Amino acid sequence: MAYKMIHVGAGGWGTYWCRLFLPPNIEEGLIEVVAVADIDPEALRNNAQEPLGLRDDQCYTDVQKAFDENQADFCTVVVPPAHHEHVVDMALTHDMNVLSEKPIADTLEASVRIANKVKKTGKKMGVTMSHRFDQDKTTLRQELLSGRHGEVDYVVGHHTCSLRKSPSWGEYRHKLPDVQLVEGCVHHLDILADFAGAKCDTLYAETWNPPWGEYEGDPQALVIMRFENGARGVLEAAEANSVGLYPWMQEYWRVECERSTLVLSHRNLERFAYEPSKSSAIQAVKEGEGEVIPLIEQPKWHNIWLIEKFVKWLDGGEPMETNVEDNLQSVAMVFSAVESSRTGQPVKVQEFLARARKECEE
Repeated sequence: MAYKMIHVGAGGWGTYWCRLFLPPNIEEGLIEVVAVADIDPEALRNNAQEPLGLRDDQCYTDVQKAFDENQADFCTVVVPPAHHEHVVDMALTHDMNVLSEKPIADTLEASVRIANKVKKTGKKMGVTMSHRFDQDKTTLRQELLSGRHGEVDYVVGHHTCSLRKSPSWGEYRHKLPDVQLVEGCVHHLDILADFAGAKCDTLYAETWNPPWGEYEGDPQALVIMRFENGARGVLEAAEANSVGLYPWMQEYWRVECERSTLVLSHRNLERFAYEPSKSSAIQAVKEGEGEVIPLIEQPKWHNIWLIEKFVKWLDGGEPMETNVEDNLQSVAMVFSAVESSRTGQPVKVQEFLARARKECEE
């Protein structure tokens, strides 16, 4: 039986939910959209009603009314992060589970409050960290979990773009403080921790806006991390470079392991095996000369796959990897990076998160 759901947010990224992410799961009989809510009538009509085959009375400009007039098993939250907590509160009040876009909320404190409320009500909440569940990153993750490469020593990530001119990265982003950390690094820090295989222990970040960057916040960031298992991580993230060498979905990831170096660049994955007899200080190895690892094939990726994972969790399966409690780690890394960039000091991430938890209890 399909799970009934209310979708909140039909404009912007919500367009992709209505047109691309929800329909495949509807066709499989996993979900049934009983209502969609958005404050923009035109977005409802153009982006949701037609693609999802909804009646006029299933489309609401009043979110509260949508919840009051429809029984559902869960809701999807695709509105700006500052409004996530309000929608989650309505869902929990109406005895619904929640699947939300990242981040959990616009502050660490609000994210902790949401996680606490979900736990208190006994409901389930997942967060769609879509980039981690792309085909190329999933293949690299499975390689690391296979054990054949040995322990992870350190992980390097590069995400660089040429979006210096406003409004090339979206007009609102050019006005945001901490834009790179909050809008860009939320995915990349999450992926680094996933590849490292442990929670982040310590994090140091520097951010800045070069003279040619048309931003009110900082579009450039360098982040160094140490994880609880001893692995290290380095992230270069930039939006105001001259060229986009590693743009969105074409990033560079290198995982240095005990028995292998794994390189994922522009969606191509290679393995360079450690060979003691051939190693020397002057030997040069070039990318493109390694063992090519084919990418995993499956029908669903990104949010389409995560919706299915959430449904399986509702069915009684294992919690999805990005359940709200575990996903607090990703939010904690983002706001630890913000704290570090402002103070110029490294941040103990778990202590930073613990303080936020304590403040929410007081």
